[in-house]
Amino acid sequence: MRGDALQGDDAGQPGLGSGGSALDVLTRPVVILVGHFGSGKTEIAVNLAFGLRNRGADVSLIDLDLVKPYFRCRLVKDDLEARGIRLVAPTGDRFYADLPILVPEARTAVRRGNGNGGRLIFDVGGDDLGARALGSIAGMVDRSSAEILFVVNANRPFAGDLPSLRTMLHEVEAAARLAVTGLVANTHLLEETTPETVRAGIRAAREMETATGAPIRFCAMQRRLADAFGGPQAMAEQLPILAMERHIVAPFAARPPGARRRSSVV
Repeated sequence: MRGDALQGDDAGQPGLGSGGSALDVLTRPVVILVGHFGSGKTEIAVNLAFGLRNRGADVSLIDLDLVKPYFRCRLVKDDLEARGIRLVAPTGDRFYADLPILVPEARTAVRRGNGNGGRLIFDVGGDDLGARALGSIAGMVDRSSAEILFVVNANRPFAGDLPSLRTMLHEVEAAARLAVTGLVANTHLLEETTPETVRAGIRAAREMETATGAPIRFCAMQRRLADAFGGPQAMAEQLPILAMERHIVAPFAARPPGARRRSSVV
């Protein structure tokens, strides 16, 4: 089942619009997303999970975001589990915890791997503070089997220029005790994003690529914008595309057009 064709009853299922040519370049079984606060790591993590699931993979999504309570993978727990995606996150009275805790299941998932061709996706909290949680399990990560992707969103505070982005990348690497292996271009303006916004973000990511030597793996954008570049399986400025549905909406915010329903846990 592929997310490119949404027909009949399947169109109402969460995440069927997620995917694209980006999935072809993520060949390592573990994907770890790091970056600035608000860079879009969580939305990318959720959409990668759905996209890989659309291709039949056994997917586990590990929520290591211990900093921002309103923008976490665990907020779409129901939708993930409805598609057979395993969510590793605190439960019960710790569900909304913003303490530096790691559930035992996260360590177990890293230690054992997913096996049988499965995929592990980590959503790590923003900036170097959030990356400390990853640092506590860094020694268990097989670096040859993991992509550590720094999400570049040049429209976030303290991320608007190359020096700021480079400083944050180095701080995240130090806190996580893992070297970044690639970049994700994800500059956007939420619902006001245009194709030119995407192109400007790619240019910013290209500057980071040149300055750091870390290659851009793909460009992330909403599904409607992917269509402007030829569709999810096409390329945007020679970069693979991750076409995304919007899932993460704060419980106090109005739901934007095209966003999925909120999970019942919110």
